[in-house]
Amino acid sequence: MMKTSKPLAILMGVLTALAVVSGAVAVPLLCRPFYYAHIEALDLPAYTGLSVEQIRQAFDQVMDFCLGLRPDFSAGVLSWSPSGASHFADVRVLFLLDLWVLALSLTALAALALYCRRRKVSPWRFGGHGPGFWAACGVGAVFAVVGGLAALDFDRAFVLFHALFFPGKENWLFDWRTDPVILILPETFFCNCALLILGLLLIWCAVLIAADLWTGRRSSHSQY
Repeated sequence: MMKTSKPLAILMGVLTALAVVSGAVAVPLLCRPFYYAHIEALDLPAYTGLSVEQIRQAFDQVMDFCLGLRPDFSAGVLSWSPSGASHFADVRVLFLLDLWVLALSLTALAALALYCRRRKVSPWRFGGHGPGFWAACGVGAVFAVVGGLAALDFDRAFVLFHALFFPGKENWLFDWRTDPVILILPETFFCNCALLILGLLLIWCAVLIAADLWTGRRSSHSQY
């Protein structure tokens, strides 16, 4: 007979939530065509005076640094100040942290799945639902509220985000004259990144909830 474990259910729920959130955040970090699609759509060549290729090269070098693919900061043909470079060094820490959380949470979930199979143990189903269901409900509810509040005043949400993740620092307040890289990173792009992340979160949460309901219905039918 299959044993059940409440601590296992809680641990798997937390890991699932971490995987969903970090996975959604990782998409705009790793999918560079998402940014490329904004270059001409936002008319960045006319706005910055740079060619499409120069904008792409500048963005690629910034992201290579932020993702740990190069040791030194660079922004193509664009100049930058020590303050601007220090902000991207802070961003690099957050980006790499997100990718580490994603990798470790997925690895831990895979290890737990193997453990459950070998030891013939399964997570306790609180209220008749598995850890994926509760993780999806928690993450979906929190980010639906956050997304709704951000939609009311994205400018304020943008400031609060930086105050939360870069406490006590003002190096994220760029002056385009000393850090023209900010010209190729307009607020509209960040807003669309937030919408993409929120959309992916809600879709993955819906999939987890639907999968749990389908599994629960299937197991209840098998008992008859």
